[in-house]
Amino acid sequence: MATWADVRRLALALPGTTEGTSYGRPAWKVRDRAFVWERPLRRADVEQLGDAAPEGPVLGAAVADEGVKQALVADDPAVYLTTPHFDGYAAVLVRLDAIDVAELGELVTEAWLARAPARLAREYLAGR
Repeated sequence: MATWADVRRLALALPGTTEGTSYGRPAWKVRDRAFVWERPLRRADVEQLGDAAPEGPVLGAAVADEGVKQALVADDPAVYLTTPHFDGYAAVLVRLDAIDVAELGELVTEAWLARAPARLAREYLAGR
């Protein structure tokens, strides 16, 4: 089970990352582009999801494209979800209390790569 402290540690370990807010909630950004953020469900989200709506903390994470989002949701719906609010947007929602820290690390890194400037991403990948 991952925590916000894990998200913070993993995000800030990536080059050029800053911690800030988005809509008053914690968000981690690379060059002012949020790649992971706290995203509590809104009333409309809960109504849409019904009994499937998570009660615990929800993380929003950028993904490369809609295909990646749909694959994550299809492969592991116990961890990943989406709502109509995110239709057409390359981001997935994550049940933070259902993802393990190793998988969270991969997700945070992939989210960072999806939002980082190409040069910074290439430098990071070359140094891995």
